Amino acid sequence: MSHHVPCNKCRYCLRGHHTACETLHTTNYYPGGFAQYVRVPKINVEQGVYELPDDMSFEEGTFIEPLACVIRGQRLAKLQKEDTLLIIGGGLAGNLHAQLAKAKGVRNIIVAGVNQYRLRLTKKFGAHRTIDARLNVLQELKKINGGRLADQVFICKGGVSAALTAMECVDKGGTILFFAVSDPTVRIPVPMTEFWRNEITLKTSYGAAPRDLEESLGVLAQKKLNVADMITHRFSIQQAAEGFRLMAKSGKSLKIIIEPNKD
Repeated sequence: MSHHVPCNKCRYCLRGHHTACETLHTTNYYPGGFAQYVRVPKINVEQGVYELPDDMSFEEGTFIEPLACVIRGQRLAKLQKEDTLLIIGGGLAGNLHAQLAKAKGVRNIIVAGVNQYRLRLTKKFGAHRTIDARLNVLQELKKINGGRLADQVFICKGGVSAALTAMECVDKGGTILFFAVSDPTVRIPVPMTEFWRNEITLKTSYGAAPRDLEESLGVLAQKKLNVADMITHRFSIQQAAEGFRLMAKSGKSLKIIIEPNKD
């Protein structure tokens, strides 16, 4: 069941911007996903229920929503096979972007990140090359990309440094996708004159619409992506706090599963 659903009737939904719908922004479970009982709005039941195929595990099902967000982001960015794609951030979102892009036939996928454990995983899940973001990402990108910058830069890590790096690394005529953003109080300077002269596009992607969730379910049902190996840890509900601490620290983790029925 989707935790947020659009009304499918407002002008934003009708124009394809379902994730800007006020209904989507205000539909929530109460009190939350880890409660023994939750109250679900009627609209979520009527418009947000998706049936898992018989051969899909609940663990695989936990990837439907994050993959749907990735699908939406790549569609809005108009990612093409011939693009050089630079992904900034090697967490779950970055890995899903890399794996989906590779499945689509994108021939040059580069992931930049500071977590060396996760960077190694990105090569397993789709990246052709990686960059240690502790170095000068711009210089490293040119070294491995024939002196060129990236046609597409996907920001999958919050923080000013990731956004500034993206703006340095996008090529003329390219696109920057803000898949993750900084704290809402932060203002990021944009070299607008340079971007204007070089026709650089800034795009944003938020959440997932019904079409994205349906496509994600189809991709997972057809086993087009290896999501099972992205799960690095499993915890019982009693160990949930430990799972959150591990995820907050990043370290040697990627996808953490909480199993409510596990002792």
